[in-house]
Amino acid sequence: QVQLVESGGGSVQAGGSLRLSCAASGIIVSPTCIGWFRQAPGKEREGVASLYLGMGWTYYHDSVKGRFTIAPGNAENTVVLEMNSLKPEDTGIYYCTAGGAYSRKDVCPGSEYWGQGTQVTVSS
Repeated sequence: QVQLVESGGGSVQAGGSLRLSCAASGIIVSPTCIGWFRQAPGKEREGVASLYLGMGWTYYHDSVKGRFTIAPGNAENTVVLEMNSLKPEDTGIYYCTAGGAYSRKDVCPGSEYWGQGTQVTVSS
């Protein structure tokens, strides 16, 4: 059974930065897709970014391109999401997901595993 543990998040002012980390444990078949979704109050969950571990392929939602960077972490099967130039509209609960396929249009379609979520709040 794969487990995802998220860390990071918090509250910052607009223009600030935060770093999220997702550590996957259990049976991980490489290559595998690990990514992030977010959900703002009253809105649907949307894919933010993904990384196809083992291949290095990435995907970013248009709204975060140039501001967010997803990359492998120092530990095995860990992914970090560096978020810079944060905006109030980036506020939401960020969920890590793993499994599924790589796509240039969405985050890890078919992903099976989810983290518990971590809150990101950006104030204006």
